[in-house]
Amino acid sequence: MENVEVKKETFSDKMKTFQVGPVPLPVYLVLAAIILFTAYLEQLPVSMIGGFAVILSLGWLLGTIGGSIPGLKHFGGPAIMSLLVPSILVFFNVFNENTLDATNMLMKQANFLYFYIACLVCGSILGMHRKILVQGLMRMIVPMLCGMILAMIVGTTLGTLLGLGTTHTLFYIVTPVLAGGIGEGILPLSLGYSAITGVPSEQLVGQLIPATIIGNFFAIMASAFLSRMGERKQDKCGNGQLVKVDGEDMSDAMKEDKSPIDVRLMGAGVLIASTLFITGALLQHLTGFPGPVLMILVAALVKYLSLLPSDMEKGSKQLYKFISSNFTFPLMVGLGMLYIPLKDVVGMLSWQYFVVVIAVVLTVVATGYFVGGKMNMYPIEAAIITACQSGMGGTGDVAILSTANRMNLMPFAQVATRLGGAITVLTMTALLKFLF
Repeated sequence: MENVEVKKETFSDKMKTFQVGPVPLPVYLVLAAIILFTAYLEQLPVSMIGGFAVILSLGWLLGTIGGSIPGLKHFGGPAIMSLLVPSILVFFNVFNENTLDATNMLMKQANFLYFYIACLVCGSILGMHRKILVQGLMRMIVPMLCGMILAMIVGTTLGTLLGLGTTHTLFYIVTPVLAGGIGEGILPLSLGYSAITGVPSEQLVGQLIPATIIGNFFAIMASAFLSRMGERKQDKCGNGQLVKVDGEDMSDAMKEDKSPIDVRLMGAGVLIASTLFITGALLQHLTGFPGPVLMILVAALVKYLSLLPSDMEKGSKQLYKFISSNFTFPLMVGLGMLYIPLKDVVGMLSWQYFVVVIAVVLTVVATGYFVGGKMNMYPIEAAIITACQSGMGGTGDVAILSTANRMNLMPFAQVATRLGGAITVLTMTALLKFLF
């Protein structure tokens, strides 16, 4: 018999094949060292190039680390690491002004977050089965509204019993959790509160933001738990599909597109996503309704009426896959650096505060699970989408859905977040005005 020599893989071989994101470790170390040294000298270009260098190098590293930690990797480790570690580093002044300026240029001035969301929303809608799309958008409104009402009742009652005060709990803890994020929720809410109470809006923002951030964190944890539960309860889980569809429609909907990547079609996808986003912004100017929600409705109409050639829809879906695969964790690094001020959170902490916020999050999640299940939706997916109601707008949607590995649910999450947030802001501002 021939002796078969089995070659053991050495530590050096493992290091050569190990990847940080899509980049081999040796190559990553060289690239990261150049970026780090340039940042140390404060010579990073304050442009999209400098911003991408920061978030890509950090995002791929933290995502890889989070996905390698036993236990944590099953509960949103990559998302949690990518979001919280940069926020902690900013809290301890680890980043210099040049690094923050470069990231700020990409994330806020160039608004990379909206480009990311536009690509994901349009790509997932145009690549979705028409029947599932329409039924999902219509049905999610019911558990969304039920969850919002029940969360306000449960959270306010609990806060009152714990001595936080009924009015304070309702308007300053429960409402900001459900307001739909900072830009679209907290800022208009603070302006409305300021006009009614006479308190400066800047002061009110500091009081409202902590509830949003803490709610977002627990929504991420709930999403991770739901994802794990879905692995054990397959009858409750659609593996990324929201609406239950039987027969031929189901086989068509679940059929995976295995056609080769076409970079030209992806380019068309960029133009389509940009145009649909601009259309939403234009309609917002004309109607006053949130632009991202209108973008979803326009994209859904385009899909339902088959206004685009199938190749264009395919290009949008391929763009969605490219963006979600490569930019999710880097994007979350930028969000953690610029959108999650830990100093504001630390100043508001008390166990009663935590209990109320957790109760709000669990209420919207449980409502989505049970109400969604009664409406012919998969309970796990419905609960993950309603969890987005207690997230930080688009930021929260990305973190929550990526934790559960269900980025294709972004259109439904955006409806729950944007529409639910808009309803919350308008309703609670009117109620505060009535009470005062």
